[in-house]
Amino acid sequence: MTNRAIISTPDAPAAIGPYSQAVKVGNTVWLSGQIALVPETMEVVAGGVEAQAHQVFKNLAAVAEAAGGSLNHAVKLNISLTDMNDFAAVNAVMAEYLQEPYPARACVQVAGLPKGVAIEVEAILAV
Repeated sequence: MTNRAIISTPDAPAAIGPYSQAVKVGNTVWLSGQIALVPETMEVVAGGVEAQAHQVFKNLAAVAEAAGGSLNHAVKLNISLTDMNDFAAVNAVMAEYLQEPYPARACVQVAGLPKGVAIEVEAILAV
């Protein structure tokens, strides 16, 4: 694929496995799942699910910007939570980072996430 670009930024956590922060093909960008790692330290942000959600959306925003867009270019989000009781808190945080019209979204509860975090979010952008 000659039009495939790997997106990487130091403003988001480095990949902790064999994957890229994002891949852009044409005007579509697939952002890998982000967890609540602080880019400078690669440590999980202190605090509960709200603090983690803020860090996740900051990380996603940094990767979106590196790809030439913003979170408002998101057409689909996939959210994984370790506790569905955090759904309302995550919705409130998400509303701080996105504007209407909101993207399509799925939210599921999972048994566990990397580094024991409470939330992971991946996104697809059209830029």
